[in-house]
Amino acid sequence: MIKRKLLGQHFLNSTPIAQSIVSEAKITKNDTVFELGTGLGILTPLLCEKAKKVISVDADEKLIKNAKSKFSECDNLILKFGDGFKKKDSFSIFVSNLPYSRSRDAIEWLAQKCFSHGVIMVQKEFAEKLLAKSSKQRRAISVIAQYAFEIETASKVNKNNFSPPPKIDSVILKIKQKNTISKETINTVNKIFSYRRKTIKNILKQFDKETLMDKRVDDLSGDEIISLANEILEK
Repeated sequence: MIKRKLLGQHFLNSTPIAQSIVSEAKITKNDTVFELGTGLGILTPLLCEKAKKVISVDADEKLIKNAKSKFSECDNLILKFGDGFKKKDSFSIFVSNLPYSRSRDAIEWLAQKCFSHGVIMVQKEFAEKLLAKSSKQRRAISVIAQYAFEIETASKVNKNNFSPPPKIDSVILKIKQKNTISKETINTVNKIFSYRRKTIKNILKQFDKETLMDKRVDDLSGDEIISLANEILEK
């Protein structure tokens, strides 16, 4: 359990919430579901009941071994040990109680993938970043997420529904893919935000580019920031 806490993972222990997540995912028998974080397997068998195939990945080898024993009768389940963000599997639906320490990585990874939609559970503070509308509250991950996905809050989850309980409540979000973004564009958006107090003119100088624009990052829409990142990447 200590190791999982270090990984930023807190196990969901509420079956009704697990059932709600699966229901929100709108899974059909034509779907391949990618589950990041097998954990104790509270979601896994529910996903298998609905999907054509479930690919469930966990970074803890013991948990994968336990799941292989526990769910041996699920013939549409593929269990994998390792870093889910390094897997090349194709899927139509993504479902995860995201490890808090990897939430940002997950959004950036998903923004590069082709899939239909997903349901994710994230820490309340991180959900607020993803949904931020004010340019002052917006972060690079806000721009990336809002460009890549339509994001909707499904429900809030009290911290007492986890073992061990985290310090903060969680939020279940529904995401639907709008656009894919290249890793290079994502990295450039992150760099732009590291210079957010500078004018666009001075930011472009960091990339050996020129413009007469005197606006700042907070003056641009999310789509304009993505366009700026792509402009910087042009040779």
